[in-house]
Amino acid sequence: MITSTFCLLPGIGIRTERRFWREGISTWDEFLVAREVQGMSAARKTLFDDRIAEAQQRYTRGDSRYFATAVAPRHQWRLYEWLRERALYLDIETDSFGQITVVGLYGRDGYTALVQGESLGLVRLREALSRYDLLVTFCGSTFDLPMLRAHFPDLLIDQPHIDLCGVGRQLGHRGGLKAIERRMGIERVEVPQGFTGHDAVRQWNRWRHQRDENGRRLLLAYNEADCVNLQPLADAFYCRLVQASGLGDVPVGPISQHPSATTS
Repeated sequence: MITSTFCLLPGIGIRTERRFWREGISTWDEFLVAREVQGMSAARKTLFDDRIAEAQQRYTRGDSRYFATAVAPRHQWRLYEWLRERALYLDIETDSFGQITVVGLYGRDGYTALVQGESLGLVRLREALSRYDLLVTFCGSTFDLPMLRAHFPDLLIDQPHIDLCGVGRQLGHRGGLKAIERRMGIERVEVPQGFTGHDAVRQWNRWRHQRDENGRRLLLAYNEADCVNLQPLADAFYCRLVQASGLGDVPVGPISQHPSATTS
């Protein structure tokens, strides 16, 4: 989908992009070989050729971070198929004072929890994030990433970012992650029915003050589900948005089995 994206060109919106597609210019290659584009001056075509050629080079080199700024946030879902195998699904937990207690990370190596007072720190977090080329969250634009930047001002977060809350709204979905999961038929494993963020805070307090191992286990199981379930949700949302675009079928790989969790 990203190689059919023209919204990265200055002044080009969805309406114009879809006109390109209808006129048979549905990929960067087709734009570059076209001698002219209806309604576009030769000078503007030359400018756009240069922009697309640069994007194409960055894409070929696997330079995902270029697209973090070249593509507007609301269109970064288009990077998903390309970067799916290099995506990191992220979710944080906080205590009642707004301090980060757990940063959950799920990617090609499985699930990892960075826990306050144990493994959560700038060096570990920086190393973990640097290995991935795309971040996927739910409400990460308004919660997770601002919290991480506030707690770790020196942390570099420069990957493209897909916030599934915003993507879901484009598809007409309202409500929180768990409500959308239920509507989509995505199940949670090893988490008690009705377990919420408030319960996660209570379990953290049980662990912090009483060293209750079951409280820690429940907290991390809840966070793992928040992270792991972002992948099938992203798969489904991406396919639906591409279908809605009118570009046809999109080959997204099958949802992998959840690997065993590891905590650090």
